[in-house]
Amino acid sequence: MKIGYCAGITRPSLLLVHPDLPALVFRKLHLGSVPSLNHVQRIGLIAKYRHSVAERTNAVSSVDSSVSKRDNVRLGRKQGGSSSLYNRPSLLSMKNEKEENRARVYEFLRGLGIVPDELDGLELPVTVEVMRERVDFLHKLGVTIEDINNYPLILGCSVKKNMIPVLDYLGKLGVRKSTFTEFLRRYPQVLHASVVVDLAPVVKYLQGMDIKPNAIPRVLERYPEVLGFKLEGTMSTSVAYLVGIGVARRAIGQILTRNPEILGMRVGRVIKPFVEYLESLGIPRLAVARLIETHPHFLGFGLEDRVKPNVESLLEFNIREESLPSVVAQYPELLGADLKTKLLGQQSLLDAVIDLSPDDFGRVVEKMPQIVSLGRKAIVKHVEFLKDCGFSLQQVRTMVVGCPQLLALNIDIMKLSFDYFQRGMERPLDDLVIFPAFFTYGLESTIKPRHRRVGLKGLKCSLSWLLNCSDERFEQRMEYDTIDMEEMEMPSFDMNSLMEPRSDDSASEYEDDSEDDNV
Repeated sequence: MKIGYCAGITRPSLLLVHPDLPALVFRKLHLGSVPSLNHVQRIGLIAKYRHSVAERTNAVSSVDSSVSKRDNVRLGRKQGGSSSLYNRPSLLSMKNEKEENRARVYEFLRGLGIVPDELDGLELPVTVEVMRERVDFLHKLGVTIEDINNYPLILGCSVKKNMIPVLDYLGKLGVRKSTFTEFLRRYPQVLHASVVVDLAPVVKYLQGMDIKPNAIPRVLERYPEVLGFKLEGTMSTSVAYLVGIGVARRAIGQILTRNPEILGMRVGRVIKPFVEYLESLGIPRLAVARLIETHPHFLGFGLEDRVKPNVESLLEFNIREESLPSVVAQYPELLGADLKTKLLGQQSLLDAVIDLSPDDFGRVVEKMPQIVSLGRKAIVKHVEFLKDCGFSLQQVRTMVVGCPQLLALNIDIMKLSFDYFQRGMERPLDDLVIFPAFFTYGLESTIKPRHRRVGLKGLKCSLSWLLNCSDERFEQRMEYDTIDMEEMEMPSFDMNSLMEPRSDDSASEYEDDSEDDNV
């Protein structure tokens, strides 16, 4: 029987440990010839070896535990742990959620009758509740579903960030709350504006154009679109052009207050062609400037679709071409009227009432173009008054052609003048047929005092010589001993009167309660 024994144990080779592996890997122990050891030495070496192995085993266990915890943490994150990055939604999920929210908002809007097709790409509230708040706020302002559909981008305005600051600013300027509804219908884009960057500079510019602070609200209410204009764009060029053609600089404030729409008119496309066309009719440029000062609204009459056709209508109804400047200058409003219809109606009426011929109708319009807007009742009433005074139909027709203003005067005043003519002056009716303009002069201010002066001097004169002159000219006539030549010229419109130097009071201050001229 052989007894085997171990002659010795070599020192274990280098222990290889991979931290990511679950177990240790050892190289095989090599047994070979070693120096002989006694029993005690062998026992100590074995104990030391076992202790070393135990330490390494503990170390490996610790590593395994750390690895296991890390794996558990990763697993926990995948399962939705609170400290994991994976609990945040991905870009795809965020996009899907945003689309779902927008779909719900669109569904809400469609339920109200609002078509949201134009809102694609616009930043909208993420919840229906916020969108409902916007719609309700707009409803309180009087904005209807139809208004919103006309400008759906208004739903992109925040109540707190956009709507309230803008409306508060307008209110502080003096814009009436009762006008907010129409204001937003005309110019809903104002809710997108910045008070400081967009609105305040425009208001400051308007004040610099001599528009009084208390008139600013009126301007904005009438023409809210002005808040969207650039300061160095259309506004500045239109004002500069008007001043350049002769419009008084101090009249600009009044013009813009009454007709702020001029600020939005393009010089090259609107104002300049209009001015040049009036010049082509024979109206001097300075006279055009004066007309703009007194009737600025006529710049808004469409040149091609209204003004030029109306001028053609005047020629068609026997107004002479050389009389066009006078007709337009006397009554610029006719350029914007439905003129052909009016002319046809008035010509038919006068033909029926006093048997007026087409040529005579042309002379009537030349002398008083306002006849186109005179009511039928007024015309008939005045004709009847003249007939009651004893004039024949032929005499009435002659008087109307000579002085069409007879058809528009105050009949009560005409009665007083006629009574004085008969009883105080004791003149024949034919004198009035020859000079029907007698009725246009003031009874107490002109007719009576001049008649007394002539009577005291013992002169006999026509009504025209007596009345058709200025007070200064009449005083000169009173120096005559005899009257060698009658001055029978009828009063007529003088174009030069438009171009005379104006006094400082000629441009009246704008009154808030004044109404704009209407055609």
